[in-house]
Amino acid sequence: MQLVRELGPRHGVTSTCKALGVSRATYYRSCTPRPELPPRPAPPRALSEAERRTVLETLYAPRFVDLAPAEIYATLLDESQYLCSERTMYRILAANAPVRERRDVLRHPQYAAPELLATRPNELWSWDITKLLGPTKWSYFYLYVVMDVFSRKIVGWMVAENESATLARKLIFETAERQGIEPGTLTVHADRGSSMRSKLVAQLMADLGITKTHSRPHVSNDNPYSESNFKTLKYRPGFPDRFLNLDHARSVCGDVIDWYNHEHHHVGLGLLTPSDVHEGRADARIAERTRVLEQAYAVHPDRFTRGVPKPALPPKEVWINKPRIATIGSIPGTTTQIDAQRSPRTSDLDPGSDRSTPDSRALELIEVGQ
Repeated sequence: MQLVRELGPRHGVTSTCKALGVSRATYYRSCTPRPELPPRPAPPRALSEAERRTVLETLYAPRFVDLAPAEIYATLLDESQYLCSERTMYRILAANAPVRERRDVLRHPQYAAPELLATRPNELWSWDITKLLGPTKWSYFYLYVVMDVFSRKIVGWMVAENESATLARKLIFETAERQGIEPGTLTVHADRGSSMRSKLVAQLMADLGITKTHSRPHVSNDNPYSESNFKTLKYRPGFPDRFLNLDHARSVCGDVIDWYNHEHHHVGLGLLTPSDVHEGRADARIAERTRVLEQAYAVHPDRFTRGVPKPALPPKEVWINKPRIATIGSIPGTTTQIDAQRSPRTSDLDPGSDRSTPDSRALELIEVGQ
């Protein structure tokens, strides 16, 4: 509201409110101070201040401190004592200790969301393990997948008969060696599974100079790229519901992953394949697509109402949990920060089984007066 008051006379209230995402009606209501309402008179049936103190002291008494108001109310009635109704006890508690547990119980801490950025291949990896159904009920195989977040390429994978920190350590070590990872250049993100948080994996990453991060406890969308990748693989036509044996699982997964890396045109990559982006062929592919579209435009320009068509481009940066604070740099003379508006999707970066692209803009800021 203060920004609208300062910039409105210069750029117009309508344009300023539109740039800040503020309703004009809200601004105009704030310009008219509300009249102070007279204090509400106490109802004639209300408890006196002394009676309220008595109720509060009773609620906090040692024998009642661990009980709910309903239990206290019933106990007092059995003792031929009535102080107030159960609902009044709740009102008194809310007025004196709002939204607070009276008992000394464990409270879960607030964990900061991991905010990770990738601007090139082999800068940020995401890995996870998923179950594959075996030939009989309650039998499973385990698919380990290591994915490069920037290019979406699966850089390492294996299928095993169990979930093991030793196998995870071996996979990450061999993948890092094959990709030529230098110390201090890679971050590996995972959820909080037992293998992901194991000492073996942590020690390996420390030895290799790899930074490791984990999802927040009980938060399922902090590792969206691996989860989306698993859905893409499992929904691939021909992917069986159950596997006959370990060799069958490895053969099928190898074929599907090879298709995903080299043939699958990923919507989140501007319809390029993960291998094209990971191996630096993206610019050549885009140049060739641009040439083809320009030739098509030259033959039938009337079919393209918006001018020469251009191919989709892959993102220049990819985030896991992009920060929500955006600076209003487009409004002259302002450096104020505001919260970015979230997309209605579950996450700004939810790739959604390759059917949606990461939102690269946390907030679209409109130049005032333009």
